[in-house]
Amino acid sequence: MRDLARYFACFLAFALTAGELVTVPGAREPDGHSRRGKDGSFKSGAASSRSQTPQVQGFQERELETDYWLEQAQQTLAQKLATPHNTNHAKNVIFFIGDGMSSQTVAATRMYLGNEANFLSFENFKDLGSVRTYCVNRQVSDSSCTATAYLSGVKINYGMVNIAASVDRYACEYDRNASDFDGLLKWAQDAGKSTGIVTTTKITHATPAGAYASSANRYWENDVEVASSDCDPARVDDIAEQLVDKEVAQRFNVVLGGGRGNLLPKETMDEEGKPGYRQDGKNLIEQWKQTHETMGRSQYVWNREQLMSVDTANTDYLLGLFESGHMKYNLELKDNSEASRTEPTLEDMTRKAIELLQRNKNGYVLFVEGGLIDVAHHETWARLALDETAEMAKAIDTARKMTSEQDTLIVVSSDHSHTMTYNGYPKRGNDILGLGDISDEDLLPYTTLSYANGLSYYSTYTEENHAIRADPSNYDYKQTDMRYMAMVPMDAETHGGDDVGVWASGPMSHLFRGVYEQNTIPYLISYIAQIGDYYEESDSGAGQPLAACLSLLLGCSIAVLMRR
Repeated sequence: MRDLARYFACFLAFALTAGELVTVPGAREPDGHSRRGKDGSFKSGAASSRSQTPQVQGFQERELETDYWLEQAQQTLAQKLATPHNTNHAKNVIFFIGDGMSSQTVAATRMYLGNEANFLSFENFKDLGSVRTYCVNRQVSDSSCTATAYLSGVKINYGMVNIAASVDRYACEYDRNASDFDGLLKWAQDAGKSTGIVTTTKITHATPAGAYASSANRYWENDVEVASSDCDPARVDDIAEQLVDKEVAQRFNVVLGGGRGNLLPKETMDEEGKPGYRQDGKNLIEQWKQTHETMGRSQYVWNREQLMSVDTANTDYLLGLFESGHMKYNLELKDNSEASRTEPTLEDMTRKAIELLQRNKNGYVLFVEGGLIDVAHHETWARLALDETAEMAKAIDTARKMTSEQDTLIVVSSDHSHTMTYNGYPKRGNDILGLGDISDEDLLPYTTLSYANGLSYYSTYTEENHAIRADPSNYDYKQTDMRYMAMVPMDAETHGGDDVGVWASGPMSHLFRGVYEQNTIPYLISYIAQIGDYYEESDSGAGQPLAACLSLLLGCSIAVLMRR
């Protein structure tokens, strides 16, 4: 009887919660936060004329029934109880970072894909954690200090890559042996695994650079940028040079992304007629080709057709650079047949990387970045940010389908959040990229998605008076580059300081549960994959003799003490 009473109390609590979430005919009228009347229309007659097209019902009829929610909750509980822990060690690891993919971005992308109740592919992963993203010297982080945290296991200063926090930003000279450090991909290589990096940004950008470079300034992507900080390019290797010259980067079996310009001299045009950025005359693409000719079967590609025709069974090293700068947004590719022919998607690159890396009997570690989520948010281009999140979810889904949960760990996270909020009291089924409600102060509508700051401040308020909002119902929110409302003027929208999620699937994914520091991630991965500090323990039982010796030593010590 006690158990029945407990279940009934749980059902009752859940039913009450469901009643708050679902609009039931005849239920209580809308709360005072909404400008909608009892009939669901906007209270302001003037503003209602600005409303969008009539809404369709945004939920299933069954959602009106309490039993629907009770059954759903019980089904979820049953699934969790029936799922055992996978205690295998991982042969392979695929680590995805959605740059700037905040929890609000994930939630809004569900609606972008059709309904709030949708799941992005990685949201179906069994285990979820949350990490803190601050830098040593900043409350709100950038992509370089966070890349160092989740790839190398150390929190450092804002704007720097893989250099200890004791070193100041822009330092030209410092003790590199004491301050530089390697990370996850180097640990994998030392354990005999293949490695690769994939990104939709420049391959020298802050996030991918965290996999191989050390730099006192994340923007030192070429020799010109080094010189602009009054450092000597002959003594300070820029990030592009490190991609070609540094051993850990030379050993990458796959490198796919944008950023040809940082690897080419100014006098050299790339395959699409764009000049390089370098002043030192170095052609680092040619240098990569020469280096890898001696290392194995290598190939350089610059467009999608070439990438898709790569014979991965007979390729040891693959470099693909598909743009001079960042790669194109997915929506740009959809709107341009020529662009879609020459530029691969994140899913294309992920698939090809796995095909090549999976040949290694010792396994592999692949790092993949959906980098244009962040680039779009900085411009307050919400539609593009959500679409890039959806594209990354596709790549993750492909990776999970190509691999086995028994031997391949997939981890999905973000480096930091953004200031975009999913707000107001819009009805279910409302266009997530459209108007959400009406202000009860200035009686103007506002969008469901908006930013705390950004360049769109100047379109949010009228030119004549920046204390008066412009009417957003006059904007065309179907445009891919429509900027969304912002409160504070900035030339680029900033990051946010809130925690970000970590989703995990595969061997020992349960270790990623909880709330912890971002720099914990690579140690969890290395333990599960038995690399880095944990490599010797899995090397043909090499750790067992050591443990036996320690036990024998401890036993002898106790015996000596007892004699005394």
